[in-house]
Amino acid sequence: MKKLLLISLLLSKSVLIGQTVLNSFPLNLNTSSENAQTLNVEDIKTNDIYVFAADDKNINILKYNKSLFLTSQFTDSIRTPLNRSLSGYSIADDGNPLLYWSSSNTKNLKIVKYFLDSKTSRTLNFDFPENNEYIITSFQKNNAFYILGKEKGQKHLLLYEFQNGKCEIKMFDFSDFNFQTERGQGFTFNLLVRNYPIQKIESDDFNTLDKTSGINKMYVLDDHIILTFDYNTQKTQVFDLNLQTLDVIEKTFIQPSTKKQAKSANSFYSDGKLFQIKANNDEFLYDIKDFASGQILKSVSVSKNDTIRFKNSPLLVQANNQKPQELKTTAKFLKNLSDLSAGISVFKHNNKNYVTFGGFVEYVFTNYNSLDDVLGEFGIGGRPYYDIQNKMVFFDSTFDSNLNFISTKQSEPLAIDNIYYYLSTNKNVSLQNILKLKDYYILSYYDNTLRQFILRKFTDGIIREDNGNPIMNKSVFSKPASFDPIKSR
Repeated sequence: MKKLLLISLLLSKSVLIGQTVLNSFPLNLNTSSENAQTLNVEDIKTNDIYVFAADDKNINILKYNKSLFLTSQFTDSIRTPLNRSLSGYSIADDGNPLLYWSSSNTKNLKIVKYFLDSKTSRTLNFDFPENNEYIITSFQKNNAFYILGKEKGQKHLLLYEFQNGKCEIKMFDFSDFNFQTERGQGFTFNLLVRNYPIQKIESDDFNTLDKTSGINKMYVLDDHIILTFDYNTQKTQVFDLNLQTLDVIEKTFIQPSTKKQAKSANSFYSDGKLFQIKANNDEFLYDIKDFASGQILKSVSVSKNDTIRFKNSPLLVQANNQKPQELKTTAKFLKNLSDLSAGISVFKHNNKNYVTFGGFVEYVFTNYNSLDDVLGEFGIGGRPYYDIQNKMVFFDSTFDSNLNFISTKQSEPLAIDNIYYYLSTNKNVSLQNILKLKDYYILSYYDNTLRQFILRKFTDGIIREDNGNPIMNKSVFSKPASFDPIKSR
């Protein structure tokens, strides 16, 4: 979930978590296959739950009603070529699911519709236009499947909407807008999105700082897509894409003003508000603004000699996903943060805003074991290898619906906290997915020992096991920065 909504789990000697097994189904999955993938989804019209579990030979479809009773099961052979990834799904008007299998070069989609009553399937083929340069991201909304793409040399984005076996292409034009750094240097829209990929943000879940520290972000709302660009440390440039009219509206939100130049600034959109963060060695600032009007709802500035009083956790630094270490002063926190890409992540739940402030950076080092490896870099022979390291600094805050800080030294874990704890302590879990429903979460996964596909329900607060005993944790752990609850593993 988040880096430090889990602080009680990181630092305490014992925790209590809650979960309930909803259903289990025996499956013989080859989880060692590179093609092993799963999806866990909800039909928004009927509230039926689908599980799609695939390996290199078969696709298994499990359909549950809204009470989580298994109502249908279908196993079909994989008829598409290997080395395709399961990109997404849609639910047709007749209630049958479609899966979208993407080729490795993202030039083609195999679309397979599964008829659960007759236990048959039908395959369709979709080729992207030849001038499609790359795929930015994909997502599901209202039982439809969407792909956002970029055409080569064009100042627009294309949104491919797949529904009922048909594709509608929508274009959003950016040719009338200017892009300029704080020093007045202009550049093109193409250069911006090519060099700084747009990161899709999950609006209903917490997003880790390795995602939110990116300067280009995308938020999917009901009939809109919000794009936020933070390449300029003086402002956040925002574009509101209307999915019905195809209009593109630009908005500008000025970043907090620092006495000394800051290397990076960033923002995060949540529930009609824009959270902005800016920091250097001497200062830490954040603003919260109303997205519609631009009005400042809250503005806070902290110097290196101050104590950060709006935090529910220690100031922490973490290297390479190891156990976080505490930073004792604001000055040390700002010193570590100044060399990173600033980031902020917001998760709204039960009228509270759970916020992680901090920054993240990832380094790639080239290592050589011998002279042959060095020569290999110049094509003479040998092969260097690359070492990826990362660093993160962060702390956690909680705000009420009026954006006032809530001082809670210890709080009951949220459902998503319980899920991460469960995953960290159960080694037989693979191909996990997290599905957020109205009042709880479902963790679906394959149990490698039992050889079953299992659905577990997780709720907020302390819940005991079936025998009434709490689950006690004698160790500490940290969720990796790159953990993504939406993707299969």
